[in-house]
Amino acid sequence: MATVGRVELFRRSWREWLGDLGATGAAVLLGWVLLRGTVEDLPAGETISVPRDMLAGGVTCVLLLLFRRRYPVALAVVMIFAQWAATSALGTAAIAMYSLAMLRPWRIALPIAGASLALIILLFRVLSAEPDFREGAILFALIYAVLVTTGMLVRSQRQLIASLRERARAAETEQRLRVEEARLLERERIAREMHDVLAHRISLLAVHAGALEYRPDMAADQREAAGVIRQSAYEAMEDLREVIGVLRHDAPGADPERPQPTLADVAALVRESRRAGGRVTLAENVPEPGRVPDRVGRHAYRIVQEGLTNARKHAPDAEVTVSLDAGADLDIEIVNAVPPGPSAPSLPGSGAGLVGLAERVALLGGTLEHGRTPGGRFRLRARLPLGNAHVPGTGGKGDVHGELL
Repeated sequence: MATVGRVELFRRSWREWLGDLGATGAAVLLGWVLLRGTVEDLPAGETISVPRDMLAGGVTCVLLLLFRRRYPVALAVVMIFAQWAATSALGTAAIAMYSLAMLRPWRIALPIAGASLALIILLFRVLSAEPDFREGAILFALIYAVLVTTGMLVRSQRQLIASLRERARAAETEQRLRVEEARLLERERIAREMHDVLAHRISLLAVHAGALEYRPDMAADQREAAGVIRQSAYEAMEDLREVIGVLRHDAPGADPERPQPTLADVAALVRESRRAGGRVTLAENVPEPGRVPDRVGRHAYRIVQEGLTNARKHAPDAEVTVSLDAGADLDIEIVNAVPPGPSAPSLPGSGAGLVGLAERVALLGGTLEHGRTPGGRFRLRARLPLGNAHVPGTGGKGDVHGELL
């Protein structure tokens, strides 16, 4: 504990050290001036030991330098008695009163400064003649008045600056809370719009597909296609509910998140695309599926899902090859033929899918490549590192954000 106290005693910024040195220098200068004046005005037959007086004054200056910030009250009280032992200590006592007025409230500073001034006047009364007593009393009263008033003004200015800074911090916090509240309200509005618009459309699609699926006059392949549409609409409703739940994650009563897909669900995703009429081939080389963390598998599933969606949009009749290869890293490759001539996508798109995939891959520290190959095909290739599956700072809500991209 003593070591900690010594460390705290000397732990100051360079500005604080500069201020303490300046105050100590002022005390030395004022004490030297008072000592010289006293020596010159000594009555005949009286002497002062200047070296002894200066030594005592030097000790008080060291105390001032070390303790004026940490113990201003105790230092001021000690200086009241120290100034009786040495004339040069009068300057240190005056600066100690200034420090006290600067660092403590006036209710503490004024009584101590008044007691110090009263003792000085008493000392002059005992040791000086009437004219010298009056001059000395007036001089020290003015010195104390100037120093204590200046210290109180400095304290008031510092309190004002601290108050303004606190108000600025409070205003910044309030602004941040207002922005956060506006963001939450916007999320709620988006969630309501998605629920009111998309849920209505998808539910109508599911109802009509279900009606077609059970019509007796429909052919078997048509009923199967209607069943695929109905099942896809149902799953879209579930996905929509999950996204709305994420948007309302701060709202009470929000639905819990559904279990997320893993790498093992890619095969089911490919079968679903085949049932919808797509020509999809899966080449899977994952000898140890347990080595693939769930987080990496989830992102791999979303990458394959986005690749198949893009293929259906831009090359609806083309054959698609999905390759999974797990070695040191997990390599995902989706290749499809590019239709000749200008592409006319059958489904609307915003072009943000590949941007979302790039952010997804960046969360894991992987790489993403996409574009046309010399053979007239479009290739989407991602490499996800298996050794860096848990990248610091990307879990929790950051992962949920990645699911929405």
